[in-house]
Amino acid sequence: MQTLFIDKEIKYTGEQLAPHWIYKNFNIMGNAIVAFIGECEVKLDHMVDIEDVINNEPIYSKRMLSIIEENFNSTLVEMVYKQRLLVTITKELIEKNYPAVKIRRNGDDLFVNDKKLSVSIATKSITSTLIHFGLNIDADGAPVNASDLTTDIGIRDIKQFALDILTEYKNETTDINFAASKVRGVV
Repeated sequence: MQTLFIDKEIKYTGEQLAPHWIYKNFNIMGNAIVAFIGECEVKLDHMVDIEDVINNEPIYSKRMLSIIEENFNSTLVEMVYKQRLLVTITKELIEKNYPAVKIRRNGDDLFVNDKKLSVSIATKSITSTLIHFGLNIDADGAPVNASDLTTDIGIRDIKQFALDILTEYKNETTDINFAASKVRGVV
């Protein structure tokens, strides 16, 4: 698993959740997870979550930390497990570094003070499986009651926070693969 924090601002529109977007834009081939900061505006025509489309719920955040993973050897169900792992790792990092913050996970969503902190989706392309996980940095203008990393949690160094998430996720998935390979089969 390769990781990268992208230093340039990128507006997340949903179009980035596509096969080989990481490879075509950042020359990282294979399984990879990247993070970047920028505005987030996903209109219904680029929405992957059909429930959100049916409910007419586009996504907007003035400033968001977006994390995208592409994996070439996971099923969609396995990718949903990885999505939940990514969300849980993020929750644990917040709890460890900001113990006064009351953060709650509900499936693949995080909430602070019952306000939505994150958006997340796992999907499948023709060649791979993909995750987008977004965390509000500035929740102004969000179409739902939203919290954010800076105001509600107090995170000032978003890049370092992103790097911590990527490192923990890479370490955990590497350890999972090691654990699966060190056992003998039983009959």
